[in-house]
Amino acid sequence: MTEGAGLSAGDLPEDLTAAEAGMWQAFRNGSVYDLSSGDAVVDDPHGGHPWGPERTVRARIVCWLLLDGPPALAGRVSSLKLAGVRISGTLDLAGGTVVPYVELKSCRFEHEVLLPEARFTTLRLVDCAVPRLEAARVHTEGDLHLPRCRFLGGVRLTDAHIGTDLLLNQAIVYRDRTGRSVAADGMTVGQDLQAELLESHGELSLRSAKVGVSLSLRGARLVNPYSRLALNAPQLTVERTLYLTPAGVGSPLLSGTTPARGTRVQRFECQGGVRLDDGRFGDAVDLERARFAFTDDQELSLRRVQTPELRFLGERPQRGKVVLSGARVVTLVDKAASWPGPGSLHMGGFSYENLVPQGPFPLTERLGWVAAATAEYNPEPYERLAAVLRGAGEDEDAREVLLAKQRRRRETLPLAGKLWGYAQDLAVAYGYRPGRAAVWMAVLWAAGTLAFAHASHPPMDSGGHPTWSPALFALDLLLPVIDLGQAGQWQLRGGWQWLAAAMVLLGWVLATTVAAGATRLLRRS
Repeated sequence: MTEGAGLSAGDLPEDLTAAEAGMWQAFRNGSVYDLSSGDAVVDDPHGGHPWGPERTVRARIVCWLLLDGPPALAGRVSSLKLAGVRISGTLDLAGGTVVPYVELKSCRFEHEVLLPEARFTTLRLVDCAVPRLEAARVHTEGDLHLPRCRFLGGVRLTDAHIGTDLLLNQAIVYRDRTGRSVAADGMTVGQDLQAELLESHGELSLRSAKVGVSLSLRGARLVNPYSRLALNAPQLTVERTLYLTPAGVGSPLLSGTTPARGTRVQRFECQGGVRLDDGRFGDAVDLERARFAFTDDQELSLRRVQTPELRFLGERPQRGKVVLSGARVVTLVDKAASWPGPGSLHMGGFSYENLVPQGPFPLTERLGWVAAATAEYNPEPYERLAAVLRGAGEDEDAREVLLAKQRRRRETLPLAGKLWGYAQDLAVAYGYRPGRAAVWMAVLWAAGTLAFAHASHPPMDSGGHPTWSPALFALDLLLPVIDLGQAGQWQLRGGWQWLAAAMVLLGWVLATTVAAGATRLLRRS
């Protein structure tokens, strides 16, 4: 800045207003410059009460202080701390390096704030009214705090680098000309990104963003009726946890703590699609009590997400889809009431190793969960569920899942295949209930023994034959491989001959289904 040329250290520029002169001296002293009136209604930066020249400073004087300000007073550290101040004109610090600490509380900006490629130590705008924040590629060594601010034309933080924390708690952000409320693609945050109780009107875009610790959207409300996505964050990397969970409404707002009794709790709500495809989350993705309101063509997309834990505990979306295709999760924590119905759930290639249901989730409903995800027959979800249950020691439930898979497969077969499938199911439940074969064998043997006890049975060879035994004769017919020396020694006529043929046929069917079931069991083991 050349405006300070000719000024000796400590001199005030001649054209400063009284408000600006006070700000200049407070900057050198490192003290707070507060122009608030004390009336909460008048001092509301978002209200309609006018602030006159006595509370107004020019943006170019603010820039002068921050980029080329006077030295601090002896024993003090210069900093810009404003409260209740109106800033006229456009605050343009693009490309500049700002060394002093900056904190503005309850201030009004007349025009947008331009910070692209600027460098700060720490920047805090608290409860300020800002038409728009343009801060692409901004760099801070410390925090960037924007809590309770209102941005009427959006916030742009594309490729920004925040050294420690980014705070957007209780901020209200409206969309810009492109439809985005917060455009933060490629942003890097060294520690936490907190946007608790954020109110976003437009698309919150975090494509390829990286967060060093956790990303909290507790109690946030994302609304975007203008396009398909309210949260667009593919390839997002969070080293710890993504929270789409409730927050306690009150002051102070304590992130991650259990709200005190009587505290009003606000859920995370999203009216518009959510895209988290290819995200990487070091600890968990937590959707506890999250509420999603989709149109028919919108979805909660978690394609190819990788995380140790997915807490799918939100409300069931009434419309739209939930897509987990290709996602890889170690532990799935869920409840039956959270999953959508048939046609609205897609889990092709979804991998998980442990199931931890919250509340009752009987196997019949778990099978319905798999069926809902497979409009067309796909063996993979059944086999994954069976493997997880078997790993947890639930062998009987695992067999039920694999039996359900065979029954579902049967629906896709031609008529002959369906008939053979019904035979296997009736005989030995596709091999998953092998004890049923012994029951059928005992029933047929007993029935055959009783029937053949009344049959006429002249011998085939009058010279030598064994003693007639209805029980051995019936068993010889039922066992297609073993020869007990009865079936070929006696002649049956009429209906008895047909009964014997039926016994042979049933024996072969039973033996074949048992062999098929045994083969399936051996493959599974």
